[in-house]
Amino acid sequence: MFAVIKTGGKQYRVVPDDVLEVGKIEGEVGSIVQLNEVLVLGGDTPVLGVPTVAGASVAVEVLDHKRGPKVIAFKKRRRKNSRRKRGYRDEITVLRISEILTDNAKPTKGPRPKKEKVAKEAAE
Repeated sequence: MFAVIKTGGKQYRVVPDDVLEVGKIEGEVGSIVQLNEVLVLGGDTPVLGVPTVAGASVAVEVLDHKRGPKVIAFKKRRRKNSRRKRGYRDEITVLRISEILTDNAKPTKGPRPKKEKVAKEAAE
């Protein structure tokens, strides 16, 4: 089963356990957030929303908040000694799709436990 969701003015086709980067959304790292703008539910019998599918949502786990790559806008007017340099970095949230829900269901899965790092023992 897949879903097409809309967040941050963009549309994403998602399946469970996908990891994707979207524009910043509210939520603490490690928490479960529901995205309610589901445009299409796919599977054996696809359901198209008008404009969204009623009662459908996607539960996602917030993995990280970070900043995207720097975009530089540089303008120069030749022979006038006029230059303008501006930089911009977008705020990004990294999400993992935990489950696709229908019929106003609540998320059943919680956040995944973090793997503990195992210290490597020195070879004797």
